[in-house]
Amino acid sequence: MVPRAEVAALGEHLRGAGLTVVFANGCFDLFHVGHVRYLEGARQQGDVLVVGVNSDRSVQELKGKGRPLLREEARAELLAAMECVDYVVIFDDATAAEILRDLRPDVHCKGTDYTEATVPEREVVRSWGGRVVIVGDPKRHSTRDVLARIAQLNKVEK
Repeated sequence: MVPRAEVAALGEHLRGAGLTVVFANGCFDLFHVGHVRYLEGARQQGDVLVVGVNSDRSVQELKGKGRPLLREEARAELLAAMECVDYVVIFDDATAAEILRDLRPDVHCKGTDYTEATVPEREVVRSWGGRVVIVGDPKRHSTRDVLARIAQLNKVEK
């Protein structure tokens, strides 16, 4: 885990070492195979993968009442345990624009529910010559779908 306040220094250190820095982000509320494929695809884009995890407050703002299911520390720890992930940082903003400005990665990866044109931070990343890359498998997995399946099974069991 990297404290949010140390992200700029981390980026400087990694770039100074000549490493290609990749950033991926998300809520990762109920970790599933789509997340694994997204992160593995992101890792293939460079030497070091830094993953931004939305804070509990920002997940609730983005996903609604009752979310997140897992606290930010637990979500961050799960991600940090993945072999393809080098660093994890929790951020509190609605988009990753500010953390991207601090880290200044070479590559910003988003999942296949985006196109390069719809990535909200694309112009921020391009401002220092970074690239936006879409990675992962087709969006056939989601926390929302897993929760709906659990609710459906609950109804059947009652």
